Amino acid sequence: MTKLKQIDFYAFYHDRWGKRWQDLYEALFIKEKQVLFSPFFEMEKQDEQDKIEWLPSCLWWTEKRQHWPFLRNEQGLLQFYVMDPASVLVARALTPQDGDKILDMCAAPGGKTLVLAQALGGQSSLHSNEPSLARRERLKKVIRQYVPLTLRHQIFIKGKDGLQYGHLVQTFYDRILVDAPCSGERHLLADKTELRNWKPSRIRFLAKKQYALLASGLQAGKAGSRLVYSTCTLNDEENDRIIQRLLKRKGDQVRVVNLPSPSPLAEKTDYGWIHLPDRCGFGPLYFSLLEKV
Repeated sequence: MTKLKQIDFYAFYHDRWGKRWQDLYEALFIKEKQVLFSPFFEMEKQDEQDKIEWLPSCLWWTEKRQHWPFLRNEQGLLQFYVMDPASVLVARALTPQDGDKILDMCAAPGGKTLVLAQALGGQSSLHSNEPSLARRERLKKVIRQYVPLTLRHQIFIKGKDGLQYGHLVQTFYDRILVDAPCSGERHLLADKTELRNWKPSRIRFLAKKQYALLASGLQAGKAGSRLVYSTCTLNDEENDRIIQRLLKRKGDQVRVVNLPSPSPLAEKTDYGWIHLPDRCGFGPLYFSLLEKV
């Protein structure tokens, strides 16, 4: 990490967050709280006291449970997937119904796909898309490791560029998750090479791609379909401003669905909710729920 780049990065975010930025900055270096998500198997009775009321099927990943991600059930499947608690909330915001065709447009590494798979009805299907071959192989591995055989025939792995969906499969899906590539400051600060290459213009580049992916998802949805747009960035340019741009350009096709607070730790934004690490110990994770009209 070069001193100059660190100063540039710090100044950029301080300009946007003001006094709160120092707390956010320090929180990004602290190991984030994570949960053990058990999508297909009941919790043991002894774990009931540790369950998270606002996050069913999850337990906090604590020191005494460090080995739990490696536990297998009698079918040989891994029971617990380690993930950010807000990621579970993001996927659940889609509230899929039985019979829905669901698209996870940017699905790797696979945590949100597992959350969506847990909600599949008998007549539903889930298309988990990942254009990167290496990441797609990781996604396949997660499905093999966690999803029961009886459910796998309802999950289809795709390798399309997410931008193609709006042209190739218009008005097809009932539920769409666009977990878009973003600045991801927590990961950025942990990678010296990435931080060295960081510049404000990258945010503008990402925002263009994020908007295009969301617009593609909108085109791929049926009338009445619901879309969740999410990121793991602090940048408003990649969060609410993407939704604002969509409403400005396609306001006759889409509306924002106002949701109650998804957790006791969530903070309201103009068009959605965000979990921030200085108050939650996890995140950042932003999402907005939309409906095609």
